[in-house]
Amino acid sequence: MRIGIVGPESTGKSTLAQSLVKRLHGTWVPEYARQYVEQKGSTEVSYEELCSIARQQIAEMAQQPDDPTSIIVYDTELIITKVWFDYAFHRVPKWLEEAIRRYPMDIYLLCLPDIAWQPDPARTNGSDAIRMELLQRYEQEIRELGIPYYFIRHQS
Repeated sequence: MRIGIVGPESTGKSTLAQSLVKRLHGTWVPEYARQYVEQKGSTEVSYEELCSIARQQIAEMAQQPDDPTSIIVYDTELIITKVWFDYAFHRVPKWLEEAIRRYPMDIYLLCLPDIAWQPDPARTNGSDAIRMELLQRYEQEIRELGIPYYFIRHQS
């Protein structure tokens, strides 16, 4: 089972992914873009760099076992990358859209931006308006794929 964790920045995706992996004894596939920008030391990413990030994400997906008994939790996955291409560069590579269809999730967990944005060096989109716009874009992409999804709310 492939579980995709999707949502705007600072919505608890990584915490949720790690908790699910622990509880379900699954495999965690961390967010590669975060690793990339932390190593680079800047959140400014060119189109070509985003292509490299996406290709690495695809390679990581290809490496996961195709075993129906395994649970793989993707802490961020290609939907977020696709939306970011469109948001930042107003174009999406065709090969990325093909990869989304080639490596479908079985379910998406869509994290709502109902907790305060926490700044850190790998985050750039703290405004409530941008977080809501991105949430709507993620949901639209998931709906178009026809894959089940659930909203995840923060419990206080």
